[in-house]
Amino acid sequence: MADYKAQVCVIAAGPSGLAAAVQAAENGASVVVLEKNAAVGGAANMGMGPLGIGTKYQKKDMRDLTVEKALNMMMEYTHYNVDARLIRRYFGMSADTIQWLEDLGVEFEGAFPYFPKSEATWHIVKTDHGIGPRAASFMNKALYAKALEYGVTFLMETPGKKILKKDGKVCGVVAVDKTGKEITIECEAAIIATGGAGCNPEMIKEETGYIFGEDMYNFAIPGIVGDGLKMAWEAGSDKLPVRIEQAASCVGVEGLSGSVTNIMTQPNLLVNLHGKRIMNEEQMQNTTYLSNAVSHQKKRSGYSIVDSSIVRYYMKNGVDVTSLVRPNPDVSDFKDSVKAAQEAGIGELFVADTIEELADQIGINKENLVKTVEDYNAYCESGDDEFFKPKKFMRPIFRPPFYAARIAPGGYGTVGGIRINENCEVCDKEFEPIPGLYAVGADACNFYDDSYMFLLCGNSMGWAVNSGRIAGMQSAEYISK
Repeated sequence: MADYKAQVCVIAAGPSGLAAAVQAAENGASVVVLEKNAAVGGAANMGMGPLGIGTKYQKKDMRDLTVEKALNMMMEYTHYNVDARLIRRYFGMSADTIQWLEDLGVEFEGAFPYFPKSEATWHIVKTDHGIGPRAASFMNKALYAKALEYGVTFLMETPGKKILKKDGKVCGVVAVDKTGKEITIECEAAIIATGGAGCNPEMIKEETGYIFGEDMYNFAIPGIVGDGLKMAWEAGSDKLPVRIEQAASCVGVEGLSGSVTNIMTQPNLLVNLHGKRIMNEEQMQNTTYLSNAVSHQKKRSGYSIVDSSIVRYYMKNGVDVTSLVRPNPDVSDFKDSVKAAQEAGIGELFVADTIEELADQIGINKENLVKTVEDYNAYCESGDDEFFKPKKFMRPIFRPPFYAARIAPGGYGTVGGIRINENCEVCDKEFEPIPGLYAVGADACNFYDDSYMFLLCGNSMGWAVNSGRIAGMQSAEYISK
């Protein structure tokens, strides 16, 4: 005998699960939500807002971005290695989703690019403390409130463990409640929304080859350990590659002022352990490109190098490139922060009086680094003949002390692993839907292939909310039939 009964069981209450619950309930289904933690929102409580294409905010700012343009950007970016039907549905409903959220009480600051080269697709949620991290927690609160208004039942501190099927169709979900008791939720449809496996180092290593804390520094939200992936695979889902949604990290400076990261991720000299440049550093502002570049270097590491003249310029005039996450160009406390790092013995931030000494500290090939700096300084005068970086970002490195910081692969967690179709139905190895089973958010995010689409920013949360809505709609329709 089941402990609970509903038409739809949503497994996890991040933004995708909350959106699924609200949409399914809005469409007439009875819904139970399982949540491992004591609060809803998941990783999105750290975020800022979802993607939207063709919204009133973009039109107001005369941003000419259409679904057609965005779809073509995505398909070309991924070399058509993704499901065009799924992307078309997601992008096509994204503007309506922004309005849907507003109807639930969510307010937005507007539509913004993440960094200068990206499109203004990031719809930042309005808060009581201005633009910044954790803004999306206000969106999660609105979704949760609406779900409760619709009569959705939330079982907190109750993780889902197993999908039950009868005659090939979903018939229930097994969970464990806060007392440790195994319970069963009888349902006709289940929606997996557990957010990937970003806090599971063993699974990250097994599925991607990266070693968390050594050559991968992705967000690790407690509890996000791949539960939904395992449940789907056990229930018969086709298994797709699990990837890291990459965005590079400046390693070992997390406790310092943001001015350190801000300066050390500006488009200055970037070298590998062989002491050689690895890219046009202008593209460092796209941290997915940067993460990809350093992933292909020895020990998956790159080193950003500046000198005192560059630091002095930034401290006086502000940095060259800002982003919506680091919008403040002021880095006037950089030297104080470096001093604090030295006193604390932080090992990934290096300071030296000569380039040779800097190379020794890091372990870089000394002769190569000296030559690279000499060549780079010459390019500052004549133009970058190696990687063709714009002259406005070319500043010579000649005045001690010299500073370096390690840049390593990082990101938001894992994406993908469960095959779905454009209805967010989980599919088996024959590409056929498993009746009553759906997957959304990071668990089913298979459309970046090898690189997060940072040029259309807000994609992580945009996909989460829109896929949740799709699964909510489709599960309610499935039940009605």
